Amino acid sequence: MGTTGDTVENLNEAYANGAFIPSAEEFPPRWEAEAAAFREGLGARARPDLPYGRGTRERYDLFLPEGAALGTVIFVHGGYWQAFDKSSWSHLAAGPLARGWAVAMPSYDLCPGVRIADITRQIAQAVAAIAAERPGTLALTGHSAGGHLVARMRDRALVAEDTARRIAHIMPISPLGDLRPLMQTDMNADFRLNVAEAEAESPILTADLHDVAVTVWVGAEERPGFLDQAQWLADAWRVEQVVASGKHHFDVIDDLADPESLMVRRLTGR
Repeated sequence: MGTTGDTVENLNEAYANGAFIPSAEEFPPRWEAEAAAFREGLGARARPDLPYGRGTRERYDLFLPEGAALGTVIFVHGGYWQAFDKSSWSHLAAGPLARGWAVAMPSYDLCPGVRIADITRQIAQAVAAIAAERPGTLALTGHSAGGHLVARMRDRALVAEDTARRIAHIMPISPLGDLRPLMQTDMNADFRLNVAEAEAESPILTADLHDVAVTVWVGAEERPGFLDQAQWLADAWRVEQVVASGKHHFDVIDDLADPESLMVRRLTGR
């Protein structure tokens, strides 16, 4: 997608986040602290470490609203498929919970221990397991690498039709929709992407898609690589793109914690 003439150095910079966000190092510990406080505050409505597979990271946390849930939001975290787990993001469940939705947050194995295709299969397994346990409507969202992973769930080869019929919305936030440019970055030492896998794992190239509503979300202040990626995915799928004014890659997800935000209202359809 217009990157073949770019140098590795240029692509490394285009896809770098922390180096271009003021006080970037403060975000991960803040996320972790806010997430822990949120879980503690929910008490019995927080149900941690539910299995969706046999692996030690094949677990999800479930957060329940007061009263019967209207549906279940599944949030998949980012970290370039290399970092984090479910425990840093619990506070982002606040918005859907306040609107009466349950929220499930899975972990997954990380590169270079596994390949991106392996992670995609894990998330498909997580979606199937959560759908089996949670009745009613589903909505999928994820950030960065997580945006890629929830976008992959439109693939008919990954998600069964009976589950897909229950998915009301998929919202990839700052997603990676075309993995081919990443082969030219230093990160590929961990991803080990080749042409065949990069093409197979690129949502923009997926031909057999479930008929699910999609909104692509990205921050207006994000790095060029992510602005391009969001545009490519929205264009390829002919879906709406929302460019959030003033938001960068680390704070674009903050609106998930706000029940009145456009992000949460769009995701939950209320």
